[in-house]
Amino acid sequence: MNTRPQHSERTSTMDRVYEIPEEPNVDPVSSLQEDVIRGTNPRFTFPFSILFSTFLYCGEAASALYMVRIYRKNSETYWMTYTFSFFMFSSIMVQLTLIFVHRDLAKDKPLSLFMHLILLGPVIRCLEAMIKYLTLWKKEEQEEPYVSLTRKKMLIDGEEVLIEWEVGHSIRTLAMHRNAYKRMSQIQAFLGSVPQLTYQLYVSLISAEVPLGRVVLMVFSLVSVTYGATLCNMLAIQIKYDDYKIRLGPLEVLCITIWRTLEITSRLLILVLFSATLKLKAVPFLVLNFLIILFEPWIKFWRSGAQMPNNIEKNFSRVGTLVVLISVTILYAGINFSCWSALQLRLADRDLVDKGQNWGHMGLHYSVRLVENVIMVLVFKFFGAKVLLNYCHSLIALQLIIAYLISIGFMLLFFQYLHPLRSLFAHNVVDYLHCVCCHQHSRTRVENPEPPFETEARQSAV
Repeated sequence: MNTRPQHSERTSTMDRVYEIPEEPNVDPVSSLQEDVIRGTNPRFTFPFSILFSTFLYCGEAASALYMVRIYRKNSETYWMTYTFSFFMFSSIMVQLTLIFVHRDLAKDKPLSLFMHLILLGPVIRCLEAMIKYLTLWKKEEQEEPYVSLTRKKMLIDGEEVLIEWEVGHSIRTLAMHRNAYKRMSQIQAFLGSVPQLTYQLYVSLISAEVPLGRVVLMVFSLVSVTYGATLCNMLAIQIKYDDYKIRLGPLEVLCITIWRTLEITSRLLILVLFSATLKLKAVPFLVLNFLIILFEPWIKFWRSGAQMPNNIEKNFSRVGTLVVLISVTILYAGINFSCWSALQLRLADRDLVDKGQNWGHMGLHYSVRLVENVIMVLVFKFFGAKVLLNYCHSLIALQLIIAYLISIGFMLLFFQYLHPLRSLFAHNVVDYLHCVCCHQHSRTRVENPEPPFETEARQSAV
């Protein structure tokens, strides 16, 4: 028996983000209303991203446990302890993330909870997604009995149109699995892979040997970090422009991947060389850096005098809400410690994030990180004589700074020319740089604004 299609309601940010369906095919000819275009019902696709995320999780876990065994066999207690701690912390956070997204605590699923308890939650979730996909594949020709209507805005040939399409319950469930794994990949990347990769690089540097098992662990960690950072950009765009359907082409994804790879690798290598140079003396600087990022959103929240948001989840108590906010803040600090988060966290806001295109926040982040990187590289150059023998320290320092600057260049390229919704920006990158470098000229433009036709022509050209 068919049910009556209903429009999805606007609930919290969590619900809106998790239930985004597949991309619809737009049919401009068939329209329901004057300003609403009826889109073709979305088709399900093979869940490659779920398989890839599960592969990364299992590969990094297996290689980390193998290195723990090797360190224990060689009586290297400190290396074993830190390697195992980074693995356990990220694995526990991954299980909690999947349980929270799927709301398993309110369901009777003992097998799933048991698999999460033994840290194999991503595996059972992957099997569930594959079973759901095979079920849809077998019933491809049958009409979905339970559907809902979804509306999103989309830019077509530079014009904003409203798209409406039907989404079946099974397709929506498969999409929820995909979005859950995207969040899981970010948790694994920034709370597990980043500290694991940094520490294994540090161990390789001070031990002057790189066994095969450690190489495999570092490769898995590096791929996980790059994948998580790329997803971070995509999800940031998705959260900021929640009312729009967003499509990223291969060129845009390639630009983001190059930008994030250069940014993260250069940053982590600088941190490793700095730590190897100063040893324990580097710990206060790194801890202080992380704590500033961690407490900055809470300081702004306390200064605003706002109350704690109570609509993160329907059935959450104040303690549960506080736990979620602390977890989000830790993830936010972990991301910003190694790269730009692409979002500004606002605990006093209903959506927890600033949805504006805050060029000032981005410029401040990269300016501070560039100064930090230069200081750490100079410390390595002048005091790291015994860190890397038979290597030119000046050349290494120069290459790392250049790599970080190139990553900033790719970031500016993306926002200026490749951002899918760049036509919605009130000001683009060139405008912001123009205001910073030529403040007097900007004041003249305010006094003598250009005609509307010239403004629209300039934005469409960009």
